[in-house]
Amino acid sequence: MATLVQDSSSDNVNTNAPRRDIQALWAGVIFSLVFTAIIWALGGQLADVPHLPDAGAAWYYWKLPEPTLMSRLTSWGFYLAHQFAIFGLIWYAQKYVRKYKAGLHPVNVVALGVNALFIVLHLLQTHIWYDGLAQDTSIFSSQGAVIVMLIWIMLMENNRRGVIFGKKLPLSQRVIRFARKYHGYFFAWAIIYTFWFHPMEATSGHLVGFFYTFLLMLQGSLFFTRIHINKWWMFVQEIVVLAHGTLVAIVQGNNMWPMFFFGFAGVFIITQMHGLGLSRTVKWLFLAAYAIGALIVYSDRGVNRLWELASIPAIDYIALVVLAALIWLVMKGTDFVRNRLSASSTQAA
Repeated sequence: MATLVQDSSSDNVNTNAPRRDIQALWAGVIFSLVFTAIIWALGGQLADVPHLPDAGAAWYYWKLPEPTLMSRLTSWGFYLAHQFAIFGLIWYAQKYVRKYKAGLHPVNVVALGVNALFIVLHLLQTHIWYDGLAQDTSIFSSQGAVIVMLIWIMLMENNRRGVIFGKKLPLSQRVIRFARKYHGYFFAWAIIYTFWFHPMEATSGHLVGFFYTFLLMLQGSLFFTRIHINKWWMFVQEIVVLAHGTLVAIVQGNNMWPMFFFGFAGVFIITQMHGLGLSRTVKWLFLAAYAIGALIVYSDRGVNRLWELASIPAIDYIALVVLAALIWLVMKGTDFVRNRLSASSTQAA
């Protein structure tokens, strides 16, 4: 979760030696798969947990009808401990590490351990007290946090891959530097808040969601390593939402899965694939596959539903501009306050 700018200085390491950051990545992926399987295997133990009837899109089903003191203390207590532990590690890394290396810093090992510890604690907390943060917060807060995180990534990557078919948006470089410098804190909040929002249920949507969250935590633990800024690994963090969003829509049975599948696939075609170094031929093949798939699905679905193809990309790109504007306003407000304080200090002197 540190800045995505690669440090060009030498790591002073044996280039033939195993890359500990890559080893940690694969170990983390295996851990994520195994722990997702554990959640699935233990899912039957939660079958007797009572729930209120589903009340629609704004209702989160997986929470206790009557929360207890311990369900709230453990969900919020573990969340806050997890959150501030990772905030502290990000602060330490930005202050005392600051250099990318083809290996692991000690702080990376600590971060991996902290996240693994709280993953295990969350499973225990679910099976003993069950509730997550969903009991006291809106379902849209969890969804919105991840959406803003993905848009924030697009903002940071504007200089490297552009936004619209490889073309950069004319965004302030100061805004982009701000987004890079502070993105770790926002991403840590979005990921950890979402992680503690849900109990570790074993529905298909929960399983894919927790696996995705584990991958994001893994990426967040590998700050200031070369693998953290590997373009293919970063791409994985963005594209998994396509599978998750589509699967959740299919399970909900509301026949809205094409909007999520083609929406996120559209973002891939318009933005994400242009940062992977693909040849023009491969890009055209992806575009052709997208167009043929959309033609097949919407020839049956109806042309009156074609708006679904543009809905998610349109929201993302409008939100990208809004996010850049909000960051600009924050910087201007900070400058104003700093200048006033400086002027007051000068006058007092």
